[in-house]
This record gives sequence, C-alpha cells and structure tokens, in this order.
Amino acid sequence: MGELTGRDRAVLELEGRQWRTAGAKERAIREELGLSSTRYYQLLNGLLDRPEALAHAPVLVNRLRRVRVARRAAR
Repeated sequence: MGELTGRDRAVLELEGRQWRTAGAKERAIREELGLSSTRYYQLLNGLLDRPEALAHAPVLVNRLRRVRVARRAAR
C-alpha cells in the first residue's frame, strides 16, 4: 500500500463537490486536473478500491462504492 498522490487527492476532492450542472463538472475535470472525463472516471473507480482513499475520505468513498454496486446490480 502506498500513499495517495496529489492527483489522487484532487480527484477525490473534485468528486466530493456539489455541481449545479454536469457541464460544470466536466469543465472542472479538464481545467483543474487536465484529464479527459473518461480518464478521470477510470482513476476515480480505481481509487474506490484503495484503502488509502477510504482512510482519506471515508464518507465519499463509501457512498461511491454503494452507487457502483447498485449500478452493477441494475445491469
């Protein structure tokens, strides 16, 4: 196990924000992180499985894990 990088923490911080529109979030992903939306969600999904991310933002990570499980079950 390693520590979270600055980019990992930035991804979690950005995901924890409240967004008025989906476009605002996509724009922030590009402008603040310099990532495509696809790459952002790949990184975020990987972070959900890391204990360091859970320790850093337990409420956010647990909520996102529940959402992921519900979406997989709905398929």
